[in-house]
Amino acid sequence: MSYHVNEKGYYGEFGGAYIPEMLYPNVEELRQNYLAVMQELSFQKKFKELLKEYVGRPTPLYYAKRLSEKYNTKIYLKREDLCHTGAHKVNNTIGQILMAKHLGKNRIIAETGAGQHGVATATVCALMGIACIVYMGAIDMERQAPNVARMKMLGATVVPATSGSKTLKDATNEAIRDWINNPTNTHYIIGSVVGPHPYPDMVARFQSVISEEIKTQLQEKEVRENPDYVVACVGGGSNAAGAYYHYLDRPNVGIIAVEAAGKGIQSGESAATSALGKPGIIHGSKTLLMQTADGQITEPYSISAGLDYPGVGPMHAHLYASGRGEFISITDTEAMEAGLELSKLEGIIPAIETSHALAIFKNRPFKKDDIVVINLSGRGDKDLNTYIDYFNL
Repeated sequence: MSYHVNEKGYYGEFGGAYIPEMLYPNVEELRQNYLAVMQELSFQKKFKELLKEYVGRPTPLYYAKRLSEKYNTKIYLKREDLCHTGAHKVNNTIGQILMAKHLGKNRIIAETGAGQHGVATATVCALMGIACIVYMGAIDMERQAPNVARMKMLGATVVPATSGSKTLKDATNEAIRDWINNPTNTHYIIGSVVGPHPYPDMVARFQSVISEEIKTQLQEKEVRENPDYVVACVGGGSNAAGAYYHYLDRPNVGIIAVEAAGKGIQSGESAATSALGKPGIIHGSKTLLMQTADGQITEPYSISAGLDYPGVGPMHAHLYASGRGEFISITDTEAMEAGLELSKLEGIIPAIETSHALAIFKNRPFKKDDIVVINLSGRGDKDLNTYIDYFNL
C-alpha cells in the first residue's frame, strides 16, 4: 500500500474534489497543470533559489541535548521556526505564487487561522507585486493581532470572517465564496493539505522539502537517513505532511501525529479529529470530520489558533484509518507546559501548535537509542500574549 495520493486524487478512501460547478474550471486547470509545471527546470530552479536566498533554507536539524536527557531518548528538532516569516508555511506559498504566475493569475486569496499562512501569503505577494486578500476569523484576528498587523504592513487586505465560530473553518468558507465570484484572474493559495484535489498533494509536495532535508541531515549526524519516529502537530496538517513525506512508504519509520484535545477529548471543547471524527466532506474533500449525528460540522476548539480545525487533511485521515500513523491528543494544559519547558531547557520559544507535539514525552515513552525528530513548525512570537495570559508572565 502507498500512502501517497493516487491518480484520482485519493488517499485510500479519502480525498477527491467535491466542488461546486462554478469552481470546476479553476480546480481542473490546476489539476491538469500542477505536476508538469512543478517538474519544469525553470520552475525548480526559481523555487529552490527562493527557498535558499529568501526563506533561508536548509533549516537546521538541532539535537536538543537537555530535552533528550530529560526524556532519556534522542530528540532532534527540525527548525522550521527559523524560516523567513517564522514558520513552515512559506515553503508552500513560495511554490504556489510561482504556480499562480505560471497560470497567469494576478490576484491571490488565502485563508488563515493562526495568521502564519496569511503572513506567508502576504509576504510572497509583496515579493511578486500581486494583489493579496486574506480571510481570517474575527476571533483569530483578536488573538493573533501581531500577525494581522504584519499582513497589513505587507500590503494585504485582511477580511474578517464573522459567521459561525469566526475561526479558520469560516475564513475558508469566505475564501471559497470569493473564488467562486472571481474565477478567472484569482488563484486561491490554500495553506494546508486540505481542500479539493490537487491541493492536498500540491501543498504536501511543496512542504516535502522538510523531510528531504531531514534525510540528508540525519545522514550527516547519525549516518542514517531514517529516524525511528517523525512527530508533528496536525490541524489541517501541512507541516506534518512535509515532515512525513519521504517516510510515508518506509514502514520502519514511525509516524506520530499530535492533535489538539483542547479541554479534553470528551469535553465538547476539542479539535481531536481522529478521536471524534467520522468520514465527511469539508472544503472540497472527503476526510475525517467532527460532526453531529445528522452531519452538521461541530465547532472545534483549541488554545492554538492553528489547530482548531474540525477536520484533517485526507492524507492524515488515511494515515489514521490505515493504522500507518499513531495519533495522540494533547490538551491545552499539556501543550502550554511543554512550550514553557522547551523555552527553559533549550532557549527556544515554540508556537503553541508545535508545543502540542513536544508534549507527548510526558506520557509516550521512547527507547534510549530511539531517534525522534520533531518538526518545530513555528516560533512562539505570535503566541506571546497567550503565553503571558496563561502563565501570568
